[in-house]
Amino acid sequence: MEGNQTAATPAQGSAPETILRETFGYQAFRGQQQAVVEHVAGGGDALVLMPTGGGKSLCYQIPALARRGCAIVISPLIALMHDQVQALRQNGVAAAGLDSGQDEATARGVLAALHAGELDLLYLSPERLFAPGMLDRLEGLELALFAIDEAHCVSQWGHDFRPEYGRLAVLAERFPSVPRIALTATADEPTREEIRERLRLESARMFVSSFDRPNIRYRVGAADGSSGPPRERLLRFIREEHPGEAGIVYCLSRRKVDETAEWLAARGVTALPYHAGLPAATRAEHQRRFLREDGVVMVATIAFGMGIDKPDVRFVAHLSLPKSLEGYYQETGRAGRDGLPADAWMLYGLQDVVTLRQMLQDSDAGEERQRIEQQKLEAMLGFSELTTCRRQALLAWFGETLPEPCGYCDNCQDPPATWDATVAAQKLLSCIYRTGERFGAGHVIAVLRGSRSERLTRLGHDRLSTFGIGTELDERQWRGMVRQLLARGLLRLDPEGYGGLRLDPACRGVLRGEEALHLRHEAVAGGRPAPASRRETARSVAGLDAEDRALWDTLRRLRQKLAADQGVPPYVIFNDATLLEMVAGTPRTPDELLGISGVGQHKLDRYGEAFLAAIREHLGLEVRE
Repeated sequence: MEGNQTAATPAQGSAPETILRETFGYQAFRGQQQAVVEHVAGGGDALVLMPTGGGKSLCYQIPALARRGCAIVISPLIALMHDQVQALRQNGVAAAGLDSGQDEATARGVLAALHAGELDLLYLSPERLFAPGMLDRLEGLELALFAIDEAHCVSQWGHDFRPEYGRLAVLAERFPSVPRIALTATADEPTREEIRERLRLESARMFVSSFDRPNIRYRVGAADGSSGPPRERLLRFIREEHPGEAGIVYCLSRRKVDETAEWLAARGVTALPYHAGLPAATRAEHQRRFLREDGVVMVATIAFGMGIDKPDVRFVAHLSLPKSLEGYYQETGRAGRDGLPADAWMLYGLQDVVTLRQMLQDSDAGEERQRIEQQKLEAMLGFSELTTCRRQALLAWFGETLPEPCGYCDNCQDPPATWDATVAAQKLLSCIYRTGERFGAGHVIAVLRGSRSERLTRLGHDRLSTFGIGTELDERQWRGMVRQLLARGLLRLDPEGYGGLRLDPACRGVLRGEEALHLRHEAVAGGRPAPASRRETARSVAGLDAEDRALWDTLRRLRQKLAADQGVPPYVIFNDATLLEMVAGTPRTPDELLGISGVGQHKLDRYGEAFLAAIREHLGLEVRE
């Protein structure tokens, strides 16, 4: 990471509203930002839960500038620290970071600037914070605050667990007069309590913003749907709805990541793999390209993404079922951070459920943790098989109520057709029972459809009363029924993790004919595109006419050139939402450009004339010398 920026920040000590406007270029706070900023700037501790893209960073960056001293920001990833330091410097803020990848001379320069009082914010990993002598060094300095970003890393139940985060309670003991703010985008109630306890924030004020990301459209389909193999459908989705746009594709295994990335690349998509099995240099290069180039699609395991500060990711696709709704929410939240329309698109199959159950069974987790993880997996499965509004269900998981259906997810746009599946379900449940509740879906379906395989004959299953009674449905439809019965809790998977189907006591009413069962018809996966009326209500590149699109392309090329000259990601110059606002407003003077969201005084001084010249030239006006 680069060395320190030594120029003092003019905004330090100013009122929060002034810092927001003059340094960051925003005219007003959003949601609970102002309440958080005022509380922390006044010296209070806080736990902030705010969705990705909701403006969490400003909740500690503005108090850091409003208070005296240097703010210490604890962040889990070097890439995240690097991005945020670059973005702050673009706004004229004296920020730096210390990480293990720096040479000794650079690190000494950062520490010298810290001791000289030249830094407003210093970013550290928890490992660097606990390096020998670092805490002692900080005790001798004037500190504005401690910010603990991605605070869910403290949770032992999460897939982003970082043991070092558990040691951060020492900050309360050694720096009792320095305010602390912990921030995360993903935390259900048990995780919130774990954060408070482990970080010694029991008396901190909690700020919980809405978890709703209204610009994200949730779409889920069956991997064994009738519209082709999953990879073909993913390619069609990218080509038809997001050509040339940045996206992330999540897969469950490293092998699937490699195969999918190679397959997409062979078909003209700029796709790169990312997983823990790749060399560190390869991972770093692929992440660098994803951040700094337009239109890169990263195919990854969950090893990729935490803290990625790229606002213009237009889609997140899952080719496997996530382990939990928390993980799904966090991963899909990496799309559309700029507030523009984005897609959360997922395909999954019954095998995903079996694989995840097997992984859980094979883990070293204790019985209590396995029980909790199983409950989370069942909730994820239930969400995937919903016939009602997905956004309502997702928000309900985080304790939030959406009074009306969102009108934007796949189920709202294209309500799934249902049918009376009582008799078919009775056949399936009866067949599972008569085959001994130890076989997987494939075997049970083969019995129902009357397969004459050698295995069925050897087991005597061709002589069962359920043999051949299910020919009215094809294999895909039967698998869909198995998924839906699992999601409704009428079936369970073999607790040994081998994919065998077992009856749950909850199925008795259906099996005995005491309860009717209506299930969703197997749909062509992925949902249809949003209707034009919904797209027109959101700012998006897709809604630009030819003339505006030409200006958009001109501004993007200018942004790319400026970013390349400095070796920074394009979005730290201006993000897509700011460029779109320029296209819509066509500012022609510095004052007009300063009124664009995301243009502060420092960026106006640095880039204003270049962008104004490009706009004036596009409009056919005389370009000022």
